[in-house]
Amino acid sequence: MKRIFFRNRAIELAGIIHFPNGFDETKTYAALVLATPGSSVKEQVGAIYAMKMAEQGFVTLTFDPSYQGESGGVPRNLEDPSVRVEDIRCAVDYLMTLPFIDELRVGLLGICAGGGYAVKAALTDRRFNAIGTVVANDIGRAFREMQTREDLLKMLEEIGRQRTDEARGAEPRFDPWIPDSIKIAEAVGITDPEVLEAVTFYRESRYRHPNSSNRLLFTSYIHLLGFDAFNLVPELLTQPLQVIVGGRRGNTGQYKNGKALFNSSPAAEKDFFVVEGASHYDLYHKPDYVNQAIERLTLFYSKHLSPNPSYLALLEAQARTQPSCRAS
Repeated sequence: MKRIFFRNRAIELAGIIHFPNGFDETKTYAALVLATPGSSVKEQVGAIYAMKMAEQGFVTLTFDPSYQGESGGVPRNLEDPSVRVEDIRCAVDYLMTLPFIDELRVGLLGICAGGGYAVKAALTDRRFNAIGTVVANDIGRAFREMQTREDLLKMLEEIGRQRTDEARGAEPRFDPWIPDSIKIAEAVGITDPEVLEAVTFYRESRYRHPNSSNRLLFTSYIHLLGFDAFNLVPELLTQPLQVIVGGRRGNTGQYKNGKALFNSSPAAEKDFFVVEGASHYDLYHKPDYVNQAIERLTLFYSKHLSPNPSYLALLEAQARTQPSCRAS
């Protein structure tokens, strides 16, 4: 494991590379970029999956998004889908500078909102040769579907007023992604089991992390509410695709979104896998369910990111025919 830094334009992003057992930097490896859920930092869900995929032989990079966690950027706690997508592209830019990464064996794995961001990045970045998602969510659609059209329009008016106030010197507004504790959730009448599972995981379990603030810059919604992760999937997502969902269908929409993603993709090779009995948040951290996802992902990436003998032979032939560059 190694802490690294790379840039998305003027912003420095903090990441962690997880290496396979017996890693040898003189060899080349298949690699994965891992996109984390909204509000999550690299030490939480990303670390769970990155460590396990590294154990399966893949160099795996997970990182904090721009404006969040240890990564730079102001204003803090901004969630801008276009920036999140570009973060992913910049992560693969960084991998391409490493001599032990095989540039034709790079895959992408996204979890929850990171699944939607991963798909969006893969639509136009063909360096990603295989795409995997776990409980993928289109965060823009999710927020739009949480409210009526009338309430949505009222919210957009409120966002505009807040931006105007901040332009005139007002303090930024930050809202919690989820309640800060089970006690607070119960006090305001929240009974949805998936919301309570989210609160437990992020705020009251051993996976709570000080860099995960559970705060969202309110004006982020001006970006979130207009975002569509999957609109170009039928036209552009032709890379091999692995979609993993939980069998327990809750209010996050992970099963519905995963099925829609799978059905709309024109990929010649794609797979839809249900982890029976698992909820959205079970697939974040519960070993019985996570291990099933890891097993499926390992089969998928091992198949589609395996060394290509004809390509390797071509490289060797080119190396033999190209003149060497020596200092005179």
